[in-house]
Amino acid sequence: MGSQKNLCQEVLQNGISLRRLIGPSFFSLHQRVLSQGGEYVLKGGRGSGKSSFISLELWLVLLRNPDMHAVVLRRVGNTLRSSVFSQLQWAAGALGIEEMCRFAPSALEAVYEPTGQKILFFGMDDPGKLKSLKFSFGYPGALWFEELDQFEEDQIRSIEQSVLRGNGPFYCFKSFNPPPLEGHWVNRWLRKPRQGQWVHHSDYTQMPPEWLGEKFLDDARFLEQENPRVYRQEYLGIPSGLGDNVFDNIVPKQIEDGVIRRFDRILSGVDWGFYPDPWAFNRVHYDAARQSLYIFCELTCYKSVNRETANRIKELGVGPKEQITADSAEPKSVEDYREYGLFCRGAAKGPGSVGYSFHWLQGLRKIFIDPVRCPDTLKEFLEYRYDRGKDGKILPGYPDRNNHHIDAVRYATEPIWGRRGNG
Repeated sequence: MGSQKNLCQEVLQNGISLRRLIGPSFFSLHQRVLSQGGEYVLKGGRGSGKSSFISLELWLVLLRNPDMHAVVLRRVGNTLRSSVFSQLQWAAGALGIEEMCRFAPSALEAVYEPTGQKILFFGMDDPGKLKSLKFSFGYPGALWFEELDQFEEDQIRSIEQSVLRGNGPFYCFKSFNPPPLEGHWVNRWLRKPRQGQWVHHSDYTQMPPEWLGEKFLDDARFLEQENPRVYRQEYLGIPSGLGDNVFDNIVPKQIEDGVIRRFDRILSGVDWGFYPDPWAFNRVHYDAARQSLYIFCELTCYKSVNRETANRIKELGVGPKEQITADSAEPKSVEDYREYGLFCRGAAKGPGSVGYSFHWLQGLRKIFIDPVRCPDTLKEFLEYRYDRGKDGKILPGYPDRNNHHIDAVRYATEPIWGRRGNG
C-alpha cells in the first residue's frame, strides 16, 4: 500500500510517471489540467489516446481534491461498462491505485476507498437518475462526456447546470471523434471559442507506434490508400463530409493582429444583398509562396443601404487605395462606392469564371479562416456542398445558395485567379 501511495505522490508532484502512460501530444495539456480547472475538449481520430488521457486525469483530479466526486456520461447506458468504466479501471491500475479502489459494475460506480470519493456512471437514456444525484460529503466537481457528438446540445447545458454545483474548482472533459458533417451541432459549437475552454486535437500519428500495434497501423495505411476521405475522417479526426464537400482545404485558425499587420497585399470583395440575402464583405491575403489564402475579416449586413455599408467598410480602416472587387451585376452600387471614396470595381466575370474561381480556391493548399473574426464565412465554406440527383450521384456545377461570403472571397481574389494560372 505504501509503495502505491508513493507512486501516486510521484505522479501528482511532477508527472514523470505519466510520460509512459500518455502520448507526447498531451504533455502540455496535462500541465494545464494540473494548474487549473476549466473545460477541456479533446477531439481526434482512432487511436489518438484522448480517452486514456482523460481517464488518467480524472483520477488525478480526484486525488488532488479529496472533497470532489466525478460523473461520467455516455448517451446510451448499456455502453458504459465496456467503455468508460473499463477505461477508468485501466487508469487506476496504471496509476498504481487499483487496490485502493472498489469497482462495482452492477451499481456503475467506482470508489476511492481511502477518502470515499466516488465516480458515478450514467447513460442519458435514463436522465432522471441525475436529478437525484447526492453524495454523503463534498461535491461533484469533475464531469466527463464521452462521445460528446452523440448527445443533444441542450442536454449538455442541462447536465452541466445540474451537476457542476458548489464553489469549485470544476473540471469538465469532453471527448469525441468529430462527425463527418460540418453542420453537426458539435462541429458548429467548436467554431465559437469561449473563455476557460481548451481544445486539443490528436491523432494516431502522434502516438508511439508500439502502443498501437502493427495491425492498427497496417489498417490505417490501407485505408489511406483505398479511401483518403474516410481515412481523414476516421483516423485523423477531420470532418470529411459524405464525399460532397466542395472545399476540403479549410483550416479554422485564429489569425493574430501581428500576423495581419505583416500582410503585404490585402484584397477585398463584396457580394451585394439586402434582404433576405445579406450583403457580404471580406478581406483576404494570398500567400503565393505557400499557395494559401488567409480570410481574416468579414461584415454581414441585412437591410442596409450602400452608404451604410460603405461606412462600415471605412470603419475597418479600408482606405481609398485598397481595391474592392464587387459583383458587377449592380453597376450603380459600384458607382456609389466610388462616390463615397472607396476604390471599387466590378468583377470582370466572363465565360467560365465561376467554375475557374471555384477550381482555384479548391486547388489551394490551405484556406485559413479566422473563426472569431469570420464566423459566417467559416460556416459557409465548411457547409457548402454539391447537389445530388435522385440517384444519389453528385451533380455538376456549384449551388447558388448560402454562398454570399464565398462569392465575396471569389470577387476579392479575382485579380489573382483572373490571370488564369498565375499567382
